[in-house]
Amino acid sequence: MPSTKIIRPLAAVAALACAVALAGCGSSDKKDTKSSSDASTGASASASPAADIDPCTVKSGSTSDGVKVSGDFGKTAKATFDKPLKATSIERTVVKKGTGATPKQGQTVNAVVTAYLGTGKSLGSQPLKLAVGSSSIPASFRAGVECLPIGSRVVVTDSASDIYGSGGNSQVGIKATDSMVIVTDVVSIVKPLKPAAWTKDVPKVTFGKGDKPKVTLPKTAAPKNLELKVLKQGKGTVVKSGDQVTVDYQGISWNTKKIFDQSYGRGAATFGTDQVVEGFGAALVGQKVGTTLIVTIPPKYAYGKKGSGQQLSGQTLVFVIKIEKTAGASASQ
Repeated sequence: MPSTKIIRPLAAVAALACAVALAGCGSSDKKDTKSSSDASTGASASASPAADIDPCTVKSGSTSDGVKVSGDFGKTAKATFDKPLKATSIERTVVKKGTGATPKQGQTVNAVVTAYLGTGKSLGSQPLKLAVGSSSIPASFRAGVECLPIGSRVVVTDSASDIYGSGGNSQVGIKATDSMVIVTDVVSIVKPLKPAAWTKDVPKVTFGKGDKPKVTLPKTAAPKNLELKVLKQGKGTVVKSGDQVTVDYQGISWNTKKIFDQSYGRGAATFGTDQVVEGFGAALVGQKVGTTLIVTIPPKYAYGKKGSGQQLSGQTLVFVIKIEKTAGASASQ
C-alpha cells in the first residue's frame, strides 16, 4: 500500500492531474494508507469500462468532429462546441496531423492537455508527460498521443464514467454522468532519464530482521546527480517504462538523515513507473525483477526546489528498493 510520499506531484490543474496520473489529488505531505486504486482517483474502485480499449483503434465520430479548436499549438487550446455535449462512447478526431516521429511503446511524450466538461466548463490546461502504452493512464488520455506523430493536435470526447468508473471523481466535482472534451497537443518525445553509476560515498546498507534495510549515510555533502548502485542483481523480467511495478522501498532524506517513508513492515507497493517522482521511476526502468538497489535523487528529480509546496522540496532523497514484480511477472531471485 504505497504512501503518496513517492507519488509524482502534479498540482497545476487538479482535474487533469488526477485523471492522467491516477495519483493522489490530496497533499503529498500526508500519510496515506489507502490502496493505490482508492487513493489515486477519489472514485469508486470499479474498473473503468474503457480500461481495455486500444487507443490506436479509436475512430472519429459526430461528437468529436463537432468540437472546434483554436489557439497556438503547445499552449492552452480553446475548444468550442454545441452545449451540452453528450458523449456516449470514446471518439477521436485528429485536428492537425503532425510531421514528426511517432512515439513508440514505452516512450514518454511531452503533451499539453486542455479539458472541458460537456457543459462547457473548463477543467484547465496543463503540460503533462504521458507514457505511451501505460496501463496507468486512461484510454481517453492515451488516445490523444498514441499512434500519432509529434506535432499533432487531437480532440477526444468520452463519458466521465469511461475515465473514472461509475463513481465519477468527487474530489474534482466530476460526475459519472458528465461528458468530457480533451484536447491534446503532442509536443515532443522525452529523452529518458538514466541514473549514473553511484561509486563514491555510497551509504552502507545492511539488512536485519525481516530483511528490513538499515542505511548509514556518509558524512559528506549530498550527491548533486541522480546516481544508482545495484546491491543485488536480479534475474527476472526487465522493467520497462510505464510498467506496473511491485516494490519494497525505504526512503531517507539526506538532509534530515531520517526515514520519511517505507513499505517494509507495511507491505509491498504497486504503481506505474510514470506515477512516481521522476528519479524513483528512472531507477526502476531497465532493472530486472529480483534486484535490490540504492538510488540518490536530487531535488529536481524528486520534489523540486525548496519552497515549491511539498514537504520534501529542496531535499535529496535516498531510496533502497527491492523489485518484486513487474507487469504481473513473479519475482525471480
